[in-house]
Amino acid sequence: MKEVEEVQGRNRKRKRGRRHKHSQAVKSFTPTETPTNNIVNKEDNEQSASSAKLKNSSTFLDKMRARLSGGHFRMINEKLYTCSGDQALNYFKEDTSLFNVYHAGYQEQMAHWPEQPVNIIIKWLKNHSPSLIVADFGCGDARLARNVKNKVFSFDLVANDPSVIACDMSNTPLDSLSIDVAVFCLSLMGTNFSNYLQEAHRVLKPCGWLLIAEVKSRFDPKSGGADPDRFSKAVCELGFMSVSKDISNKMFILLYFKKKEKESLKRKEIEWPELKPCLYKRR
Repeated sequence: MKEVEEVQGRNRKRKRGRRHKHSQAVKSFTPTETPTNNIVNKEDNEQSASSAKLKNSSTFLDKMRARLSGGHFRMINEKLYTCSGDQALNYFKEDTSLFNVYHAGYQEQMAHWPEQPVNIIIKWLKNHSPSLIVADFGCGDARLARNVKNKVFSFDLVANDPSVIACDMSNTPLDSLSIDVAVFCLSLMGTNFSNYLQEAHRVLKPCGWLLIAEVKSRFDPKSGGADPDRFSKAVCELGFMSVSKDISNKMFILLYFKKKEKESLKRKEIEWPELKPCLYKRR
């Protein structure tokens, strides 16, 4: 009897030992610590690191592209301010894609302005008769023509739109005395800008309007710009009357002129002030 009890005791100890080992095995392979999960976690970490690396690489490339694009825009912008209209026309004829680069950079710069002068000119036209015929000298993307009911002749160095006429703004295909409003919105860029104004005078009807919007720094004598009064005097000597001047905006100046109804047959040599080039700084 004693021997039977000893055997039964030994069997109970062995069973308890097996249950303990089984419990330890189950504990050591919980879902959060299984070898399979460790492999998955490692792969997830590698994928996250790879994604972060790709994102950083993409961000870096985007920044580099933006810098290259901005540098190209500033180069083209400086050239347009320091060459004549016919030279600028030939420049873009050689590579019309440069015009797209320039206007992409121009739009990026305009995005930083709290207000754009073209919107004020659009508003001005909407407050006048839609029967007025308009010539937009240096129209860019022809935004003016798209936003008014007036008949608008849009001129620029390259025609990316069927409505735009590519030409040197000092020599447009318009007939003399055929236009009611001539607009120069940030477009008096060439060294021969006075020729553009002379062309506007030629095509304008008597009492026709001349609207000029320009970067304010170009008319700030304290920073090397032209005296706005001297500039207005030169325009008047060309055959216009000064109607009003709006300097309320911190970014640009707006000048309003009307062509004289009757002009003197004798015109003296006009002394045009030099307009300071508007060269954008690197951001």
